[in-house]
Amino acid sequence: MFFRWDWLRPQLTAPIVPALGPVHPDALTVDIFEDVLRAADTGGFLPYDKDRRWGGEKDERVLREEVVHEPERTFIPTLTRRGHGSVKVFAYGPPDSFVEEAAELAAKLAAVHDVAGARVVRPLGPTTTHPHGTRIQLKDFTTDPCPAPDGPIRPVTSWPATVQETFASFARDMATDGLAFLHARMQADQCGPVLATAVADRIVGAIGPMEVRPDAIGRPQLMPQYFAVLPEARGQGLGRLLWRAAMHWGQRHGAAYQLLQTKVGGPSDALCRSEGLTSLGFSHTIHA
Repeated sequence: MFFRWDWLRPQLTAPIVPALGPVHPDALTVDIFEDVLRAADTGGFLPYDKDRRWGGEKDERVLREEVVHEPERTFIPTLTRRGHGSVKVFAYGPPDSFVEEAAELAAKLAAVHDVAGARVVRPLGPTTTHPHGTRIQLKDFTTDPCPAPDGPIRPVTSWPATVQETFASFARDMATDGLAFLHARMQADQCGPVLATAVADRIVGAIGPMEVRPDAIGRPQLMPQYFAVLPEARGQGLGRLLWRAAMHWGQRHGAAYQLLQTKVGGPSDALCRSEGLTSLGFSHTIHA
């Protein structure tokens, strides 16, 4: 075993695992960190990796020979070749002085591997004051019912054909939110259902795909979704209706929880906070 849990556990201010992202606090064990090291050797997906559903090969992997693991700090670098490529160093440990050292490691490894990006990912606890970056939020389906919303939300395939045809233009308009990628997966029949809302026979918002899969400890998790509403259709409560419809779908299909990542201060962040989700901490990315 590489990691000492008595060293690493106190450093985990937020439940973020390199190459996997946020995980449920109950799944945050030494085994999951050992798993990502083993996966670095094979280049494959772990059975519970959320990206496994997209197929292909795992793009991001841990640079295991460069891991720094000490009683007061742990640096875990990862490499991705997507686009121009990047190195991310996940810096665990309370002192902010470690960030500069982590940035130097990221810059050095980016040069060694000839990639353009060098970043430090800093997990921060839920009580952090003036947080930046991404908030990690937990929706627990085992505590309260998630009723179906009263509004024009249904799977894309349940809308009339003339409305379904408008999804393509909607996806192009919201490509920066991942909807063009999602549309391609839908056309290839490689994902679960996508929920959509329409105004005047035109799709103006969507969330999906809707899929439930087991996490690292076998608990059913509602997978992350792409979620977008056209700018001109915002302010009417459609985003909240879509989100509530997705939570209703997840609970009805046996999910125990969902983890959501929202940009601090953004509209999705405000929505989730107003819906009473539990904040698990933050992920702050710093360019090296």
